[in-house]
Amino acid sequence: MDLRLSTCALVLTSLVCATPAYAQFTAPRPVVPGEDYRVELGIGFWQAEPHLVIRMDELGAIGTDIDFVEEFGLEKKRFREFRGTLKLARKHKLRGDYVPFSYDAEAVLTRTIVFNGREFTVGVPATAEVKWDFWKFGYEWDFVATGSSFAGLVLDLKYSKVSASLASPVVGATFAEAKAPVPGIGGIGRVYFAKNFSVTGEFTAFKMPDSFSEEIDGKFFDFDLYATADLSRNAAVQGGYRSILVDYSQEEDFGELRMKGFYVGGLVRF
Repeated sequence: MDLRLSTCALVLTSLVCATPAYAQFTAPRPVVPGEDYRVELGIGFWQAEPHLVIRMDELGAIGTDIDFVEEFGLEKKRFREFRGTLKLARKHKLRGDYVPFSYDAEAVLTRTIVFNGREFTVGVPATAEVKWDFWKFGYEWDFVATGSSFAGLVLDLKYSKVSASLASPVVGATFAEAKAPVPGIGGIGRVYFAKNFSVTGEFTAFKMPDSFSEEIDGKFFDFDLYATADLSRNAAVQGGYRSILVDYSQEEDFGELRMKGFYVGGLVRF
């Protein structure tokens, strides 16, 4: 009996001692270099193709839908884009994005247009300036995360500030501005095809419900597909294609804004 008790005690002692030893030698899931950071900052150079249709009313004068690309011959132009990500935990991130678009051009009007209560008649030389500041602040929850991929939910707030001005030595100058903060919801997914190379796709959108207001309407779509090559844990290069669509109407003012095109850039991580 004493021998049996001694044998049982020896077995139990071995199991208890083996449990922490097993935990000690169980290695944590490896993190690829591109995901090993607390802060990620990026800058991109975007060759965007514009589509800018804006109408501004003032003092009861019904404005004209002005296609600034057609009226003033706006073409593709390179813009800078700034991105930032703060990783709160392995599956939780705060993100920000800012793109300042700006155009200016001159043309002789081929039709009469009304902008912000001012009439510019056909044949008048005019100068146009359009600025669009696009901000995006968001939260990302990666509900699926493995060593080589993740899929997440994105909640964000998109803020567009659009300003436009028309000036002519014959008519004078006028300036108008519109602001459109709109929430968005969507998803993001990333797959590592190699330890230092990944492809990411992201899409967020929002459509203002018809029951919300008869005077305010709008929709936002933001699609981004890009590849990232990690040079090290702290640096990477990136390239992709992005398309942003912002449509809004507020009382009699109206805007249809689109930017799409390819971009390249770089990232630093800490």
